[in-house]
Amino acid sequence: MAIFSTVIPSPIGDLQILASEYNVTHLFFSKDMQNMMDKENDIIIEAKNQLLAYFDGSRKIFDLPLAPAGTAFQKQVWNHLQTIPFGKTISYLKMATDMGDALAIRAMASANGKNPIPLIIPCHRVIGNNGKLVGFSGGLDKKQWLLQHEGVLPKELF
Repeated sequence: MAIFSTVIPSPIGDLQILASEYNVTHLFFSKDMQNMMDKENDIIIEAKNQLLAYFDGSRKIFDLPLAPAGTAFQKQVWNHLQTIPFGKTISYLKMATDMGDALAIRAMASANGKNPIPLIIPCHRVIGNNGKLVGFSGGLDKKQWLLQHEGVLPKELF
């Protein structure tokens, strides 16, 4: 199976997109990027265009074929993340409750943290029960920027 890749600059640092022939499979922040040569296909080009549009404010919803690798439970969590609208947040407890088991909050938070396509699968929209920013693979500074960009947090607060 061919793997395609590109790196794009963004306001939160360079991002690396990986895709198969048909689906986006990973998005890496600069600290986690894989050592790969850029090799683009139509999926990579579309993902790049949609991410750039998101960052310039002209796109709020990603419309890409995704294929994150994970367990059935992780995929269930990642599917649920995609229902959180742009400009909204949800607490880990509320998400676990919405998914049918408030006691599964730790497992759900762990699956959230293993999201291989952050930003496109918007795990940054999940916050602590007390409203605080917690847990984000890209770092809390990037989570803060993304939520400010989406209008969830006032820009002048930080």
